[in-house]
Amino acid sequence: MSSFSSKGASVVIIGGGVTGLSAGWHLARAGCDVLVIDKGIVGWEASGRNGGGASHYHSPLFAEEQRLWPQMDELLGYPTEYRRERVIVALTQAQLTHYHYMAAMFNELGYAAEHLDARQAIAMAPLVSDACLGGIHLKFGGQANPQRTVQAYAWALQDHGGRIVQHAAVTGLAMTGGRVTGVKTTLGDFGCDVAVVAAGPQTGRLLEQVGVHLPLAAARAEMIVTEPAPLMPIGGVDGNGLYGRQTLRGNLAYGGGPHEWIEVGEIGPKVRPTTPLMRNLARRVAELLPKAAHLRVIRSWAGVIETTPDGRPVIDRLTSPDNVVVATMSGVGFGLSPASGHAIADLVLEGRCTFADIDKLGIGRFADLPADWRAERGWTSVSAPV
Repeated sequence: MSSFSSKGASVVIIGGGVTGLSAGWHLARAGCDVLVIDKGIVGWEASGRNGGGASHYHSPLFAEEQRLWPQMDELLGYPTEYRRERVIVALTQAQLTHYHYMAAMFNELGYAAEHLDARQAIAMAPLVSDACLGGIHLKFGGQANPQRTVQAYAWALQDHGGRIVQHAAVTGLAMTGGRVTGVKTTLGDFGCDVAVVAAGPQTGRLLEQVGVHLPLAAARAEMIVTEPAPLMPIGGVDGNGLYGRQTLRGNLAYGGGPHEWIEVGEIGPKVRPTTPLMRNLARRVAELLPKAAHLRVIRSWAGVIETTPDGRPVIDRLTSPDNVVVATMSGVGFGLSPASGHAIADLVLEGRCTFADIDKLGIGRFADLPADWRAERGWTSVSAPV
């Protein structure tokens, strides 16, 4: 370990969200001396409050995601409330056509997905509208409880000897001889041999300090939670532009935009739910699940999701400084966390991902991106929710 501070560790992970915690758990499980630092409480932001989905077929990490999720309760030693399978319900013919296309693609990849007629869809998800046209049944993927999962990662990491420091905002990275030797925080300095930057919307700002540009845009996202409803046979039911799940207690937790582009300050934005977006989400949940339309919204949450220009994560080990690994998940961090943590640990310990080709997730793909890329896409901040 660097002599920068005796409080440090061989590997210091900046960011105690689900990605940083998973990486820390994988590293600690491999016998690595690891420390996770968070500016607040670990898992307290987007990682602990999201749709809980685990079906990211578009990612090179998908196969590992699907392999690991069914094992996570046993591997971690704590419950994640993971449940396999998902239903996607169509309310229009255009949606049904698109979902059938998705099912064909899943089956071609070797993951079973079946067409559902309206009767079958309602049998699996009895709260669904009688006007639904059918949908598809994914026999893979599924959903887990985000809050329970981040707790499980944190506890399991500590069980393996890893450490966590909370309420320590990272203010900078210390460099010596072209390498990062420490992490500066409001609670003091922590030395390291390798730094993992998984700081969500603040990731780009921290990398700028070591001369690395990571283009990111931050978006405000919102979710609502209803009173409990009778449990459906399948807990994960998507459709009508929504993602979410039914908790084991029966609550419906749903999000799905619209999102609002915002600016990120030194310690990140503070965002709150808004009545217009809550009403928008509530209306669409009632359209998808009208037999639950009488339920009251009892909680809502607004958080921040960082997004890359192409919407894909960045998981990469830098060439300069060559002892820094960067991870920003572009809004899909929770579901991919078992696999992304494995990939990050591989980059730290082996210098490469041992189980998948993740070259397309490298930061170098943005080398020729114009400086005004956000304006070109219309990803500009607004003063009020869209």
